[in-house]
Amino acid sequence: MTIGAEQRARIRRLFFAEHWKVGTISEALDVHADTVKRAIDSQRFVSDGQRIRASLLDTFKPFIVTTLEQHPRLRSTRLFDMVKARGYAGSCRQLRRYVATIRPARPSEAYLLLTTMPGEQGQMDWGSFGVVDVPGGQRRLSLFVLVLSHSRGMVARFSLDQRMDTFLHCHRLAFEKFGGAPRQILYDNLKAWCSSASVSTCASTHPFSSSRATTTSSHARAPYRPNEKGIVGA
Repeated sequence: MTIGAEQRARIRRLFFAEHWKVGTISEALDVHADTVKRAIDSQRFVSDGQRIRASLLDTFKPFIVTTLEQHPRLRSTRLFDMVKARGYAGSCRQLRRYVATIRPARPSEAYLLLTTMPGEQGQMDWGSFGVVDVPGGQRRLSLFVLVLSHSRGMVARFSLDQRMDTFLHCHRLAFEKFGGAPRQILYDNLKAWCSSASVSTCASTHPFSSSRATTTSSHARAPYRPNEKGIVGA
């Protein structure tokens, strides 16, 4: 029987911290005794006929287990300070090794692959290309990029600024190139477009003046959501 990392950590906690017997763990978790033994891997720590050798950490193991159940991402260094204040005289390295066997596994977050219909969505972002020499000095060179999510059709235009009028002008040129505007455009929290997290406020404050864009809605991508954006940089 194959078990996951979280179940293996739970078995080890019950065996090493709670001192449950193999048979008790097997019955409580409804897994075969051989599976419990493999998860414990006790041959690495004990020899036949001998009990587990007591360590300075044994007294504090129940406290560590309870603390990690309440705060699973608590750092080992913080746990070391906590048990040291309670009388622990061992090393932080010993505590780290024990924590690695019982720390609950972090659940992974699943992302849905987003698909769009033709004309439904576009994604826009600015790119930076350093500076260029112009009469009277230097200017920062930016690249406006608007990509259609379904077809990957792209319009790109260099600019010497990212002002609002330039921003809107580049949109108009893109819409003329595409022959229309997508129903929705995603923005990567651009300061040039959104001065706050409220997209509806941004859209009502700075609507496109082009008639082709009057039905287009704008949305700022939520931070740390990689499935919502990425076509522009692909």
